Amino acid sequence: MSQPSPFDLTGQRALITGSSRGLGLAIARGLARAGAAIVLNGRDSVSLGAAAADLAASGASVTAVAFDVTSSDSVDEAVGYIEAELGPIDILVNNAGIMRGGALLDYTQDDFEALLSANLVSAFLVSRRVAPAMIARGNGRIINLVSTRADRPLPGNAPYAASKAALVNLTHGMALEWAPLGLNVNAIAPGFFRTEMNAARQADPAFDAFARSRTPMGRWGEPHEISGAAVFLASAAATFVNGHVLYVDGAHHAAV
Repeated sequence: MSQPSPFDLTGQRALITGSSRGLGLAIARGLARAGAAIVLNGRDSVSLGAAAADLAASGASVTAVAFDVTSSDSVDEAVGYIEAELGPIDILVNNAGIMRGGALLDYTQDDFEALLSANLVSAFLVSRRVAPAMIARGNGRIINLVSTRADRPLPGNAPYAASKAALVNLTHGMALEWAPLGLNVNAIAPGFFRTEMNAARQADPAFDAFARSRTPMGRWGEPHEISGAAVFLASAAATFVNGHVLYVDGAHHAAV
């Protein structure tokens, strides 16, 4: 008798934050193809609904839940609803985040705090709310989206790099505390990807040339190329992978 694929996520439910577009939506598509039921998240109910309809048209089991991942009250209410009405959250992907570049001397405190709230505090709040039920079951997967910039900042993006470096260490800390309780907590570090967030950079000939030159594969990543890493980390194939940062960057990190 053939054994089931270790990458089969049938019967699992995945919440992906910031998943109405970009890498979050690409990860949702990949997890859905592997059999997971999907919970999309975002703050814009219109774009979130459109993403959910598109996923559902492909045959995915998908629910859209709009809530603010930077608000503890909003997170508590939304996760409570998901667990009560849809069922357990087996996989959490903390993808929500923003990118705000700028020279340090021009960066305001409000800008810096908004960046940290979106990129770091959100992952803390959602993970803290989802983890107890995972721990009670003795099983769960948390995947945080970090960045190659976490230890390779560029001029003009130091605050963003700092937020992602902190998220790397939060990932390690979560793994240290929760691995003994049955959870696997890992991170994915994307390189240069063609997403809406990077549209201005892609359109800038100088930055486009820079990104290509610093990526040994010589090109930008396409959003669908992130999904395999997420499926792997969410699956039974990664049962002994914990506290790890998986680079999906065309060898960029190895080259700089």
